[in-house]
Amino acid sequence: MRRRTRGLMLTLAFAILAVPLPPLAQPPAKVPRIGVLLLGASSDNPYLLDAFRQGLRELGWVEGQNIAIAPRYAEGEPDRLAALAAEFVRLKVDVILAANPWAAQAAQHATTELPIVMVGVGSPVEQGFVASLARPGGNLTGLSEQYSELSFKWLELLKEAVPQASRVGVLTMPPFWPVQSEPWQALQQAAQTMRVTLHRVEVHEPSDFESAFAGMTQEHVEALMVLPHPLVFRHRTRLVTLAAERHLPTIWGPFRECVDAGGLMAYGPSLQGQYRRAAYFVDKILKGAKPGDLPVEQPTQFELVINLKTAQALGLTIPPTLLFQADEVIR
Repeated sequence: MRRRTRGLMLTLAFAILAVPLPPLAQPPAKVPRIGVLLLGASSDNPYLLDAFRQGLRELGWVEGQNIAIAPRYAEGEPDRLAALAAEFVRLKVDVILAANPWAAQAAQHATTELPIVMVGVGSPVEQGFVASLARPGGNLTGLSEQYSELSFKWLELLKEAVPQASRVGVLTMPPFWPVQSEPWQALQQAAQTMRVTLHRVEVHEPSDFESAFAGMTQEHVEALMVLPHPLVFRHRTRLVTLAAERHLPTIWGPFRECVDAGGLMAYGPSLQGQYRRAAYFVDKILKGAKPGDLPVEQPTQFELVINLKTAQALGLTIPPTLLFQADEVIR
């Protein structure tokens, strides 16, 4: 009896030992973190960040599952971007998405190691962010909107919409488009060819917008070209209202959002599309690519948007040839 009991116990012991042990709990996989450096507030243009999220989803990255997105907002104060970029360095995020020229500059000054993807910066070679589009080098890559090359097109479209205009205001904000720069000099030469006199209006702070428009009225400006700037984009509703009050036909650079807000016309690459495309660079970097080896992309698609309701309010008849060119006409 004892032998039988002892044998049964040994059999049970060997059976227990034969059962495979459950695997040790694995540490949770590290979720990549993307720091997004933004000039505005969280309520400003959330659709742009949504476009970036959409681009990531299309590549298999889902926020809250296998990727984390950490936006930081400068609340319209460019000077705050340096501290926010330094915070990303302390947090050791995997990639920084710099969403304007000041953000790209702040990120570049904060780190030479963390990868940086830029969007909405204009012409990165001219601004010194990269050595060249084909070989950016360093830790920064992304998208180039090539705004300086579009300035001739903006003037041409404005002149086509307002053929009688001979004195055109050009609203600009530093540090972009300085008088000595090649793009500005080339724009002046193009204006001479079109028999247009440019009246440069340089605005340093958003608080100067009202006086700038009052000055253009005194100078008998007949039409207006607004050059791209992050603060122009942020204050677009206010600027569109000022242009309407002064009955100034205006082309709002590449920002179709200004036309959506009631502006006359805009031409350029879709900013929403650029944010969506920025996800491609983040994806490549997270999979091991070095930013300096990823060529900076130039836009290949441009959209002309015209607001016919605004044209009618201004007493303008948009030529059929111009309407035919438009990708979208707001009626």
